Amino acid sequence: MTEPSRSAPQPFLSVADAAVVGALFARHHTAWTWPETLRAVDSALIDALQAGVTALADVPDGLARAISLRILDGGPLRDPVAVFVHAAARWTLPADAAPRSIETPGPTPSVGLPDELPELHDVEQFAHWLDFTVPELEWFADREGRLRTARPTLRHYRVWRRDKRSGVRVIEAPKPRMRETQRRLLRRLVERIPAHQAARGFEPGSSTAAFAWPHTDRPTVLRVDLRHCFESVPAARVRRVFADVGYPASVARLLAELCTTTTPIDELTGIDSEHAMLLRGRHLPQGAPTSPHLANLAMRSLDRRITGFAELNGLRYTRYGDDLAISGDEMDAGRALWTVARIIRAEGFTVHPEKVRIMGRHQQQRLAGLVVNDRPRVSRVDYDNLRALLHNAIRDGATAQNREGHPEFRSHVYGLIAWVGATDPARRRRLLAMAADVDWDA
Repeated sequence: MTEPSRSAPQPFLSVADAAVVGALFARHHTAWTWPETLRAVDSALIDALQAGVTALADVPDGLARAISLRILDGGPLRDPVAVFVHAAARWTLPADAAPRSIETPGPTPSVGLPDELPELHDVEQFAHWLDFTVPELEWFADREGRLRTARPTLRHYRVWRRDKRSGVRVIEAPKPRMRETQRRLLRRLVERIPAHQAARGFEPGSSTAAFAWPHTDRPTVLRVDLRHCFESVPAARVRRVFADVGYPASVARLLAELCTTTTPIDELTGIDSEHAMLLRGRHLPQGAPTSPHLANLAMRSLDRRITGFAELNGLRYTRYGDDLAISGDEMDAGRALWTVARIIRAEGFTVHPEKVRIMGRHQQQRLAGLVVNDRPRVSRVDYDNLRALLHNAIRDGATAQNREGHPEFRSHVYGLIAWVGATDPARRRRLLAMAADVDWDA
């Protein structure tokens, strides 16, 4: 699919078209804040344009007053769907959820949240809620990024690297008090904000199987991987997550700063320039307990846009962390990839080109390590490798099989058994029986 020209004459997109797209999203999101509504409708209509409906060059008189001044001059439309944001919003908002400003003092929890969010009106109340003094809160938030050049003993995170096929993975693990603070934030606030339904990773009840099931037995499956996913979520986007549910700017800022970090200068040696640039800014750290769910919340706009494109074209979309999957009985894989790549780029993320796969039925279709041609299950090769490891551990002891030096090898192996067993109870029973015969101390 070629990119629509912005200079060519563009046919008129009717209010009815906007209403249809708005109604589509209203089925899944029944209680949005006003900023969320504006972004969601904007994204939905962009998806409609990418699905084949082009932008408009003329506007009905009754709608002209709602149009942004930036497109009234008749020039090229940088963001053509903004024309319909205010008009279509009334169809996406339920009658009992009036728009509200995020400037309202104190949080007003969104209707539909699992539990009420704590009311944090100002910095002093926030500090008291965390059992901190205000100076302690500011120290842990590291608002000015001074700890980036401080001695390692003063920093809030321990940093190490893990090699991977393309570059390194930088793990930033919070020290005990910071980790406990983030766990409290996760338990008492962050996890109470719901992620998009397409997010199947790091959510209660989610699993790789839940991610893979919608794409089972499909003629074509498209898999797209994001590069440096956590590092690509800046503090500003995290702050917006908290602002959009109603927290005042001062509290949203501190919440974001408690959940993000900047990588110390001395830890950036030997890291490629693109990755290092992301790490130099405030970002979600891999290793923090709050990061997985916050990444899902920060990617809600991306999930909505791709879901809109998928539903408008009879496709299915799910995401597990940085792995995105789209499938359909009649899918133009090239067009789908072009659209998804544009949405990803517009949302501030980067496609990992080496991990894009278009998988047909004639080949093994793998998502998150599961083969989905028939039903989601671990491949026979992976299952046999795990059986061989357990067999050798029974014969020679567990230590000899810990070739990668896992500090908790027993937990690691039982995690692999759980992964295999999540989609095959019979395999789980066989593997657990073997694991029970292993001398884990030998």
